[in-house]
Amino acid sequence: MLRKYPAAAALLSVTVSWLVFSAAGGAAIAQASGAESGTKSQTHGTEDGGLHERRLEYDRMALLTGFAWYQLAAIDQYERTLSDAKPKERPKLGQWAGVYISEEKWAGELNPDKGDSNPKSIRVFNGIGRDGDGDGKAERTNDADLLYSEAAALLRYGSSQEDFAIGLWEYYHNIRSVQRVKQFAKLYETFDRLDLFQGSFPLPVKSQYSYRSTWGTARSWGGYRIHEGTDIFAHHGLPVRSTVYGIVEIKGWNAYGGWRIGIRDLNNRYHYYAHLSGFEKKLEAGDVVTPGQTIGWVGSSGYGKPGTQGKFPPHLHYGIYRDRGWVEWAFDPYPLLHRWEREELQRLRSAKRNP
Repeated sequence: MLRKYPAAAALLSVTVSWLVFSAAGGAAIAQASGAESGTKSQTHGTEDGGLHERRLEYDRMALLTGFAWYQLAAIDQYERTLSDAKPKERPKLGQWAGVYISEEKWAGELNPDKGDSNPKSIRVFNGIGRDGDGDGKAERTNDADLLYSEAAALLRYGSSQEDFAIGLWEYYHNIRSVQRVKQFAKLYETFDRLDLFQGSFPLPVKSQYSYRSTWGTARSWGGYRIHEGTDIFAHHGLPVRSTVYGIVEIKGWNAYGGWRIGIRDLNNRYHYYAHLSGFEKKLEAGDVVTPGQTIGWVGSSGYGKPGTQGKFPPHLHYGIYRDRGWVEWAFDPYPLLHRWEREELQRLRSAKRNP
């Protein structure tokens, strides 16, 4: 059973922060991020807040909570991916924040006022809604309040790396959620920026290959099933590249996919590369990869015990799965592959015209 932490230092930090807010209406914290006191979050200028404005808000919230900016960004992005996967169950609340908190969780299950925005009465009913921008209100539609409320819920367990993981478990009660947020945080920390969504085609676009949409076609080895991906046929040994910024989640043998590697990106998608002839030797599970980085080579491995080769022509099987919180489901990668191929060719042509 996970142990509880008193986290005295963290609680003292929160107490001091709230004294600052109550004394100055959040001015001290707002000035630290270049915002003006007495206003709502300054990240509301555009629909998604803009990456620069969002980064400023994460930095501001880091001062308030003691969490690193990349941990807060990871929480927000993970929440955003859950809402993207279940838009009807998790409607957008703020203008840019990805955090979703139900009315009952925000105001407290026994609170008769489900739209309560008074921090004091919310606390009385054990709701988690908090005032994140110092305006005296805990509004469920305010970006700063949303982000701060989840962070404050985690902060009860402390702000160390271990405490952060425990807080995530206590909040989600799902080990996959803990893993995803930690993966996202590692990506943001590694690159120190938010714009990590560029894609690349999995094979060199100037090489010889062919592919078409093969989603849903029948497969019989190992029992009847459908094809969950796109096969890209190419010469044996052609480099296979990461399509995204991501974390290597798994690397090794699979009876169906042969030598395969799985990479998780910031959209909470799992990219599956199968039938490889081998891996990049230095690449290990947990490593960070970038679009276009070589991760292995085209082969014909699979359909048998480890090392089985040659039961079909050499090709890359490429699949994508979206994490919905408790389960993952596959979707057709062909449209993304076609888009990445087109965009990469455009970048190459642009670079040639403007060396």
